[in-house]
Amino acid sequence: MTILEPLAGTAPAVWESLDDRFAGIRGDKLLERLWTGGRWVEGPVYSPAGRYLLWSDIPNDRILRWDETSYQVSVFRQPAGNTNGHTLDTEGRLVSCEHGNRRVTRTAHHGAITVLASEYDGKRLNSPNDVVVKRDGSVWFTDPAYGIDSDYEGYKGQIETGGCHVYRVSTDGVLTRVADDFNRPNGLVFSLDESLLYITDSEEGTIRVFTVEGDKLSGGEVFAECGNGIFDGIRLDTEGRIWASAADGVHVYHPDGMLLGKLLVPETVSNLTFGGAKRNRLFVTATTSVYSIFTTVNGAPQPYQR
Repeated sequence: MTILEPLAGTAPAVWESLDDRFAGIRGDKLLERLWTGGRWVEGPVYSPAGRYLLWSDIPNDRILRWDETSYQVSVFRQPAGNTNGHTLDTEGRLVSCEHGNRRVTRTAHHGAITVLASEYDGKRLNSPNDVVVKRDGSVWFTDPAYGIDSDYEGYKGQIETGGCHVYRVSTDGVLTRVADDFNRPNGLVFSLDESLLYITDSEEGTIRVFTVEGDKLSGGEVFAECGNGIFDGIRLDTEGRIWASAADGVHVYHPDGMLLGKLLVPETVSNLTFGGAKRNRLFVTATTSVYSIFTTVNGAPQPYQR
């Protein structure tokens, strides 16, 4: 018999409706606190094949792993290059942003690590933050400077690339800059048909939306402004709604930009992802802890699941 580890606590699940179109978006009555004890936890990614969740504890320089079948938490990798955001590629391999090593890497199923991007035009990247993979296999990531601002989330250093930008790695390894007018680009997610790319600017407190034209972006209008704290990580559900992290919890936006409602969380939320067998379990990283809740919605699938 599998003995499940006790939860690190629970909290009331408070859903705050702000628009009639939020009706029907609900979940369990309690948020499960799966784990606590981090300094600044980030970058959750769920592996359907392994039935586990990975996330980063950036200042403690480790990636942690929660097993869905046993509820046990273990160290997946330490040191970990002060990793931040993670995703899975079209083959289900882990793609990670490493603040400390100033690079984006891919971990093969057998554990070998390949560097996907570390320099642009001969200059070191700042500290890659969050990453998504398009269905064509290209890798898109943001590169603010949080990992080089001080030694807290990486190693203090200098911006060499002229600012904080957004980049794309093609399937043949070519790195291009796709957006260069951000203050601090952070979370990003494609629309369901990949015609749009939503990107947060954490210093400006905005989500911007770009039109995707092959390997280029255009537009960049403000899609939403955060009413509580700043935006960090963002994800989509199967209806195209944008789920965004904020100071008071998770904010849910309609594709027309209207704030529909919120899931209030006891700690400042950094990021989120959907997982579980039906992608209806929402995992939330929030300051020191990882929370989960089963919901009435389903997260948009990863590219390799199509």
